[in-house]
Amino acid sequence: MSPIDVPVLAGPAPGPLIERADGQAAIRAYHELRRRVFVEQEGLFDRTDLDEADDDPRTVVLVARDPADGAVVGGVRLGPVPFPAARGIGGGTDIGWWRGGRLAVSRATRGAPGAGPALIRAACAYAESAGVLRFEAAVRARHAPAFARLGWRRVRPARPDEAPSGREPHVLMRHPIGRIAALVAAAKKPLGPLLAGFAPGGPGFVGDDGAPVPGTDVVAACDAILPSMVERDPEWAGWCSVLVNLNDLAAMGAEPVGLLDALGARDARAAARVLDGLGRAAAAYGVPVLGGHTQLGVPAALSVTALGRTARPVPGGGGRPGHRVRLTADLGGGWRPGYTGRQWDSTTVRRTPELRAMLGAVAAARPHAAKDVSMAGVAGTLGMMAEAAGCGAVLDVAAVPRPAGAAMGDWLTCFPGFAMLTAAPAGAGPLPAGPATGAECGELVPGRGVSLRWPDGELTEVITDGVTGLGRA
Repeated sequence: MSPIDVPVLAGPAPGPLIERADGQAAIRAYHELRRRVFVEQEGLFDRTDLDEADDDPRTVVLVARDPADGAVVGGVRLGPVPFPAARGIGGGTDIGWWRGGRLAVSRATRGAPGAGPALIRAACAYAESAGVLRFEAAVRARHAPAFARLGWRRVRPARPDEAPSGREPHVLMRHPIGRIAALVAAAKKPLGPLLAGFAPGGPGFVGDDGAPVPGTDVVAACDAILPSMVERDPEWAGWCSVLVNLNDLAAMGAEPVGLLDALGARDARAAARVLDGLGRAAAAYGVPVLGGHTQLGVPAALSVTALGRTARPVPGGGGRPGHRVRLTADLGGGWRPGYTGRQWDSTTVRRTPELRAMLGAVAAARPHAAKDVSMAGVAGTLGMMAEAAGCGAVLDVAAVPRPAGAAMGDWLTCFPGFAMLTAAPAGAGPLPAGPATGAECGELVPGRGVSLRWPDGELTEVITDGVTGLGRA
């Protein structure tokens, strides 16, 4: 059992110890506490409050222990909201929508250093760490103010199928999860003010993945790799410097013709490791390295420019309200070691024909708009596409193609290797992207920002405004 560090535990008096109940003894103690509280003391249930969620192996139980003797003095459970298979996504699918419930605290500890608030905060922290993007609880109306003081928001009166007992009115409360908004704010929000007056990409392509060179059929793309990544994982940094640039050209519908690199390294050995990864990626994609610059005796730095050709670049901002959004992603591979939840590596296991098929997919399909999923993640990149089109977007969470080993919160905020968002009128065909998987999973809508749409029809807003501040392309 591993204690969960919660800020509320700090203070002059020892608070309860919050931990996950991994053993049957702790779970039995929690169930017995629930029976005393909900059946004997409060009469919310006749004989037992146990239900199917207690038998679901995905259900997580957190308990509060008395620091003096280790006795279980409180507990709460949380886990994925179950869906009937008839809803089209399978009864066992976890799409990042969880509920908490059955919060029980021993009567003897009520008023003592708060086991209840500590359990609520711990449940929120656990849910966020598990990649949850929607976390709710149906709570008794008289307890709603206590949840509100902890930052929860009232949604509406709870429906009968949501309320654990019909003997008291319940309200649905939601814990705000700002993971997507925080990523966007850190990665993209400063761009508008920084680039004011530059109009990067040119008219119709402002903020795009690549920049058409005026008067030619050349498209140029340039990306830098995080210096910490170049230092810590040089071969992977070299590989990614090729990957991200070629994906940018692919989003524009451009055929890659060559690469230029600029590398800084502390010594020749460090530089060689970066160039090894860069060279292997260039060979795998079948794109030559045309030249570049190398500087030794300096801090780690790497940027690559890719050049491609197309007579008709596909803009990122070519979508319009009503257009359907499609995500096409390579779900093979797995999390890059050391980057779990942040970087998905599908490309290093692919053969050249597979990689080239993915690179050529946008050029073959000619959607109205395309964006390579960047470090802003799927949701953030969708926000960039919508911003460039002067509208908003809705993402259908349950329809997003996703690897089995990735939590929804991780998948929508990670760098996914190869993933392309496209927009086109309803009925447009899929991208011919080789091993990648594609599905329609949203639409562009009037307004601004991005909302997630859930299988029950609820919308949760995750981006409230433009992502970059660059405005309409």
